[in-house]
Amino acid sequence: MMSARPIGRVVLGLAAVLLPLAGAQVFTATAAEAATTQAVTLYYDSSDAPDYQSQADQAAANWNGVVHNVQLSSGGSATILIHEVTGGGSYTQTDGHGHGDIYIDVQQVNEGNDPTRILAHEMGHNLGLPDHYEGPCSEIMSGHGPGTSCKNAMPNAQEAAQVDQNFANGFTPALASHLYR
Repeated sequence: MMSARPIGRVVLGLAAVLLPLAGAQVFTATAAEAATTQAVTLYYDSSDAPDYQSQADQAAANWNGVVHNVQLSSGGSATILIHEVTGGGSYTQTDGHGHGDIYIDVQQVNEGNDPTRILAHEMGHNLGLPDHYEGPCSEIMSGHGPGTSCKNAMPNAQEAAQVDQNFANGFTPALASHLYR
């Protein structure tokens, strides 16, 4: 005689095969869909960088297009503040987990550095990524390392995977603050 457990498995297996054939809809969520529904939303405010608001929005959209566990959105209760400065270089003061101040240097932009790349790079710090200046132009975290001819503002697959890993458990309180220059 079969026990209830194997019978239950057989019934579930038959249902999974026969219900779709009968026209019944069976819902299955992909891993990406499941992750998106649980994504952490980080809000940024670029009002203190009036000349670079559209570039900040594009940099956020670039990250949003490649990560699943966290999304960047303008407005709300901003925990990432973007400032426009003249001189001193672009940099970020952050905890590496969604709280920080980004400073975009007008002089760096005037020297030929792409403002969307700068902002995507600095947002990467707020998402927990370190500098990798010796990296190629295809890495957003290589920053100004590849020179002013590098206009890539898209994070690569490895950077996106690291950010997804950083936010895999949602939004956790910051433990330390970091300055990235």
